Amino acid sequence: MTRRRDHLPSRPTWRCAVCGIAWPCSAAKLRLLGEYRTDRTALLVYLATLQEEAAGQLAELDGPRPHLDLADRFTAWARPNAP
Repeated sequence: MTRRRDHLPSRPTWRCAVCGIAWPCSAAKLRLLGEYRTDRTALLVYLATLQEEAAGQLAELDGPRPHLDLADRFTAWARPNAP
């Protein structure tokens, strides 16, 4: 039997626990889009909440250096395309 490994964030670094890249990685994005396919607003609220958590934890690790890419990393990719 094959064991599936979820691409979840490793706190406090916010890197994928499976592939090691910045979370959400491509696999995590696909999974999240599938899970929230009928409620994009709920997905964006969830991701914004995680973004705030990540900002706090990354600030503790890296000091006051701002993480300007967090909005792109956490929520921009999940916004629906304009009609």
